[in-house]
Amino acid sequence: MSADSDKHEKLHKRAYAAIDSGDLLSASNDFESLLQMEPNDRFYHYMLGLARKYSLDWRASLAHNLRAIELDTEFGEAEHWNAAIAATALGDWAQVRRLWATLGIKLPEGEGPIHDDFGVAVVRLNPWNGGETVFMRRIDPVRGRLLNVPLPESGHRFGDIVLHDGARTGSRHDGDQQVPVFNELARLVPSDFQTFVVFVSCKQPEDIQELLASNLPGIGYAEDWTETVRYYCMRCSYGTTHKHDFDDESGWQNDRNLGIAAQSRASVEKLLQVWKEAGRERTIDGVETNEQPIPDREDGHVWWREPDEE
Repeated sequence: MSADSDKHEKLHKRAYAAIDSGDLLSASNDFESLLQMEPNDRFYHYMLGLARKYSLDWRASLAHNLRAIELDTEFGEAEHWNAAIAATALGDWAQVRRLWATLGIKLPEGEGPIHDDFGVAVVRLNPWNGGETVFMRRIDPVRGRLLNVPLPESGHRFGDIVLHDGARTGSRHDGDQQVPVFNELARLVPSDFQTFVVFVSCKQPEDIQELLASNLPGIGYAEDWTETVRYYCMRCSYGTTHKHDFDDESGWQNDRNLGIAAQSRASVEKLLQVWKEAGRERTIDGVETNEQPIPDREDGHVWWREPDEE
């Protein structure tokens, strides 16, 4: 084996090992070096485009995936999907529509952004950091609008439009059927609904259902987090004075923790006051806002794969 061949083989192995371990910077550097040796290798263009996608470097990802497509001797579905994801992130809608058409995905006619109904799915927000899962309504093959009220720590809001990966990373039951889970890649359009953490107390489930079903101007969606957010006592974390109060016979917890998406605090306070006055033994214990920025992307682990693949 020549010295050049030996160098190439070592670099090849190192590049693939780097991306398999989640070291995207090293993988990108090594695939760039490999392309200096073999500028027309479609596999290296595809792999560099992949590393750049997960680094959220959309222009580089699009360029290398398009080059991989040009060099294809036979149709490559993966590079078309990754090119479409990058073009979507960049808002290059003409390119996006051409790529989806090539993949045989039917879209509504027209120009510009795609707004259709691709069904309900689950998206894992900030998959590199925590990975809260929420439901979304997919408006095209890789964009969805959030249907739940995410926790403030996620940096996301009800109604955000997010870009998600094309590969599913599991499934969840939506109450009727299993739906796919996708990893978020970026928030594209922030919602104008704020997230309010609300603490109320009531004696029976019907009380809270009435609150969740209420619809007043400025309210986007209300969600009972009491049962679903279990890893800590939310009231303790916000410093709200309370005691852990359960009905021993039914298991009902009087203290309820809600997430409410609203356009203003005044809208939330109006909603709660109407609810309180409409029933007995209903109390409002606190309304808090603690929205945080989206966590920075972290390398060093392979967050883009299905957990069972790790």
